[in-house]
Amino acid sequence: EGDVICVFSQYGEVVNINLVRDKKTGKSKGFCFLCYEDQRSTILAVDNFNGIKIKGRTIRVDHVANYRPPKESEDWDDVTRALHAKGCGVKTPPHSSSDSLSEDEDVPVKKQKGEE
Repeated sequence: EGDVICVFSQYGEVVNINLVRDKKTGKSKGFCFLCYEDQRSTILAVDNFNGIKIKGRTIRVDHVANYRPPKESEDWDDVTRALHAKGCGVKTPPHSSSDSLSEDEDVPVKKQKGEE
């Protein structure tokens, strides 16, 4: 885990890493999920690391869609718990355009099942 953080930290602050291991043996499956403090670092890492060789192995680095973090564990620290709760990565600000609704306009609200 430390080697991965060391390599990837040259492009920014690594705030979380999930090194995927085999549940039975505990050995690494050879891949991980990594979260940077900011989107710029993520883009730099993908652009500069994808396809390079490290210790004789060509690595693949890409953005992840629909990442499901691991289930909560007793050995999580406060940072990991916070990242799990709020998600990892930069939130895109809402799109603003000339055709968007103003604050005064009524917006239909979708009711939850059972509400009247």
